[in-house]
Amino acid sequence: LYLQEVFMKARGKILTLMILSSSAVTTTAFINKIIKIKATKNNSLDQQKSHFFHWRLGDIYYERVGTGKPVLLIHDLNAASSSYEWNKLIPLLAENYTVYAIDLLGCGHSEKINTTYTNYLYVQLITDFIKSEIGHRTSIIATGESASIPIMACSNEPSIFEQIMLINPLDLSEYCKIPGKRARLYKKIIDFPVIGTLLYHIAVSRDFIESEAKKHIFYNQYCITPEWIDAYYEAAHLGVSPKSIYASQRCNYTKCNINNALKKINHSISLIGGAEIDNITERLEKYKDLNPAIETAFIPETKYLPQLENSGALNELIKTYF
Repeated sequence: LYLQEVFMKARGKILTLMILSSSAVTTTAFINKIIKIKATKNNSLDQQKSHFFHWRLGDIYYERVGTGKPVLLIHDLNAASSSYEWNKLIPLLAENYTVYAIDLLGCGHSEKINTTYTNYLYVQLITDFIKSEIGHRTSIIATGESASIPIMACSNEPSIFEQIMLINPLDLSEYCKIPGKRARLYKKIIDFPVIGTLLYHIAVSRDFIESEAKKHIFYNQYCITPEWIDAYYEAAHLGVSPKSIYASQRCNYTKCNINNALKKINHSISLIGGAEIDNITERLEKYKDLNPAIETAFIPETKYLPQLENSGALNELIKTYF
């Protein structure tokens, strides 16, 4: 009788705990849904000139404007980035080039599948996109972590590329990072359906995006407009599984050692730095140590995204190098 009484009390506590846990999960899931709806309700990312490349892993959104030699624009690789990054530069480039601005798989309006994103995946995407949608030798401009994509793609298939321009590429040592035990554990946590999604929403909150913009992205604080924040906030919440690219990128699955590829490439490579980034000159000099033919230039009073802070100066450099 004593054991039966203990069991009945324990069962009551277990049932209470299960009810509370179930309620918490339901509440968290509801919060996640509300966050997603609020983030995407304004439709801040323009789709008026949209095209879709039906790739084997998902539909890839891109914009195509202008006439002339093809130039492919690849935005930075993170969950909040998209081809919106180029919206001030595209009209300028379109006067002289056929401009293709792509949303990478897992970003912007492209399909966001639940998978582990890798550098090799993006190399295949860019290679297939050029062959299928452009059909000519193509010059590429890429930002930040995405700089490794054209470098590796050009190393594998040099015949489909012309010039390469990299805007504020990471330090070479950053590309060499690999997923560690903590990174793999963190990715598993983010992959959880409810709690992982909540943690992701915290990591890409509107306040966090604005804070990063003030600290690292823009030198001119007047460039941080509500429209810009809305566009990046929306991009981070569109699609079925926007957190998958975040987990893959933060946990170094998208990284790739590009040193040997840089030594191997004979194409024209130019590096553009935001002059107000700390140690940017030393960072870009490391690239020239591997490939002395690489050229560098810096845009004053800009940081991470000179294409948004001073698109005119960047356009002049592109015309010079391309």
